[in-house]
Amino acid sequence: QVQLVESGGGLVQAGGSLRLSCAASGRTFSRNNMGWFRQAPGKEREFVATISWAAGMTYYAASVKGRFTISRDNAKNTVYLQMNGLKPEDTAVYYCAASSSQYPAVAPREYDYWGQGTQVTVSS
Repeated sequence: QVQLVESGGGLVQAGGSLRLSCAASGRTFSRNNMGWFRQAPGKEREFVATISWAAGMTYYAASVKGRFTISRDNAKNTVYLQMNGLKPEDTAVYYCAASSSQYPAVAPREYDYWGQGTQVTVSS
């Protein structure tokens, strides 16, 4: 099994920055890839970014590319999402997820484990 715990959410002004953390524990083979998703009220959960534990390969949604950076610290079993240049439309609950897939995954259904989520609110 895999346990994921997000932290670092909060309220920031537009143009500000925020750093989210996801502490992971459990079977490493069940979390070959880690992803960040977000869900705003009235909207479906959407892909934000993903990173592979082994190689550190990253992939971003077009809406956040150039503003957000996903990274991982293998020794600490922690994944981060550095968010810069935040916009009001970034407001959502952000979820950390783990996938056992050996292939890139951008759909929520491809992820096996999820954290509880952390709220990010960006004011104008």
